[in-house]
Amino acid sequence: MASDKLNIYNRPKLRNPRLLLGFSGWMDGGEVSTGTVKCLVDKLGAEQFAEIKPKGFYIYSFPGSMEITALFRPHTKIKDGMIESYEIPVNTFFCSEKDNLIIFLGREPNLIWEEFAECIFSVCSEFGVEMIYFIGSVAGLVPHTREPRLFCSVSHADLKETFQHYGVKFTNYEGPASIVTYLTANCSKRNIKMVSFVAAIPAYVQGGNPKCIEAVTRRIAGMLELEIDFADLMTMSDEFEKKLDDVVQEQPELESNIHKLEEDYDNEIFNNEMGDLKTWLEQQGIRVD
Repeated sequence: MASDKLNIYNRPKLRNPRLLLGFSGWMDGGEVSTGTVKCLVDKLGAEQFAEIKPKGFYIYSFPGSMEITALFRPHTKIKDGMIESYEIPVNTFFCSEKDNLIIFLGREPNLIWEEFAECIFSVCSEFGVEMIYFIGSVAGLVPHTREPRLFCSVSHADLKETFQHYGVKFTNYEGPASIVTYLTANCSKRNIKMVSFVAAIPAYVQGGNPKCIEAVTRRIAGMLELEIDFADLMTMSDEFEKKLDDVVQEQPELESNIHKLEEDYDNEIFNNEMGDLKTWLEQQGIRVD
């Protein structure tokens, strides 16, 4: 068992369940990481059974500009002179027994990554988790009219064979790491495998992105073989895209740049994911360039 910061208050009946992680913070562009996890919790009727207490893991006061400091401080709501809410970070484990799935929704810790990770690994040990999934999201050069690209990194080389069939691109990156990187790098010591998916979403769309949340939720549900009705999410997605289209049409320069993104996206999909078809067409004397 990890430190006393892990509190398991219910013990669901699970058999080597999968664990899906979602974090607010650095890799939650468009609220796709947290939005996907919240959606699955709701759709599956998953119930809370454990938590990681926040004390010691977060910085609340950070020097700098108001914009930077606001990223660290707890959120509060004051109405008519009365404090209605004061929100500290919450890290909750949910489970769906029928789907044999544990879902974690939390905020990436600022401090003591090792102990935070130990809490997650302890839940894995307690319930026999052998496979961890993470879904994150970052801003990228992707048009809002297309599916977000999924970039993938894995803890074990043999997982690449499994997930390359889902249309993902394997990550090439060097720079600052996240708690997810730490988990992926250390899970093999626990005889656990892990795959991390990061969705590249339109950089020019600010705030929550229902279209990308729907697309990513649908793809993750497919990988986890979850039976979910996406009708309401698809309706929200279509409505959101229509609103974006209306805004874009009023900005000719943005519209032109989006068309370029669409061309680049479609060319890449055709060249990379339809390579066999392209080769066959060229063998028949049909030019595709």
